[in-house]
Amino acid sequence: MSSDSKPRVPLVILGAGVTGLTIAYIAACDSDVDFDITIIARDMPGDWHSQAWASPFAGASWSPNPLGATDERVRRWEQISFDRLWDMAPSGLVKRAPAKVLGETDGLLSTIWWQDLVRDFRLLSGSEVPASCKVGAAFTTVTVNPFEYLPWLRSELESRGVVFRRQYIRSLDEVKPLVGKTGLLVNATSLGSRSLIGVEDTAVYPIRGQSIIVERTGLEEFVAVRSGQSVLRLPTSITPRPGLTQMNTASLNGTYQVESWDTSLDMSAAKGILERCSVIAPCLKEEGTKILMHTVALRPDRKGGPRVEAERISLPLVRSDGLAPNPGGDAEQQQDITVIHAYGMGATGYQRSWGVAIEVLSLLKENM
Repeated sequence: MSSDSKPRVPLVILGAGVTGLTIAYIAACDSDVDFDITIIARDMPGDWHSQAWASPFAGASWSPNPLGATDERVRRWEQISFDRLWDMAPSGLVKRAPAKVLGETDGLLSTIWWQDLVRDFRLLSGSEVPASCKVGAAFTTVTVNPFEYLPWLRSELESRGVVFRRQYIRSLDEVKPLVGKTGLLVNATSLGSRSLIGVEDTAVYPIRGQSIIVERTGLEEFVAVRSGQSVLRLPTSITPRPGLTQMNTASLNGTYQVESWDTSLDMSAAKGILERCSVIAPCLKEEGTKILMHTVALRPDRKGGPRVEAERISLPLVRSDGLAPNPGGDAEQQQDITVIHAYGMGATGYQRSWGVAIEVLSLLKENM
């Protein structure tokens, strides 16, 4: 099909986090459909001090998570994303980094489903495991720097004609005029899906994450420690970042506080993060370590797992309790639209982004 004969389809994407941006990129590069893409969001790449979204403050690496052991779809998302990021390394946007995952108990060995997903996987020998841990695995992973990666995505999208519109959407009724009679809508609003009228997904919840961004030579290896008490109680990890403009930086993580909406900085937690990371990387204690910033963000998780699916919704919204806002004017004419939901990735947005985007594109085509 020639470019002149491709169908032109309005596509509205709510959310400019890594999931929404990657979906837009995959759609904009599609050879079958000419999507007319508008991204609508309250927060955009460049809003580095807004805590209302999580993407700028993510560790932004590929790190093993338990869900892939039981969910084949999640595993496929992660494999696609890992391979795509791996191939992007020559651009400088992605860093291929040596990595270790250490376990304080033997339980780590029962969750290694990912040995064929990463590169250079091997189990560590006893002499390679720190005294505080019992087991470990080494591999090569990928990491990105959100402060460079998100602007790159935006620049690529704008060069392909994607329109960015800053707007806080409170109800799906507000986007009906933009979707039109032939358009499609993607909901990638992450935590916003909990309060977005027309979605109101109460299964969505935050995971509070606190990190420290440091400048320090010698932090070239990704290292994560899985606690003996709980894999998630006191997560500790060091993520080296690629740098097109700023070199030798790393993200020290972390906290994993389920259903905490607190975005204030906890200096006692920061002290604990630095102390735990210094055990892994003693060079952090040496002169020359520079703390660049502290970050706190709410990662958008979901009970029951991520939601990536199509739904037909009739707009304007009609509620039995009469509480739906009145859109007024021509918007009152009833119309069914297709919404593709893509949210609830928790702390794994980057490492699933490309796989999720490809699945969303398939759903878009199925519902044209």
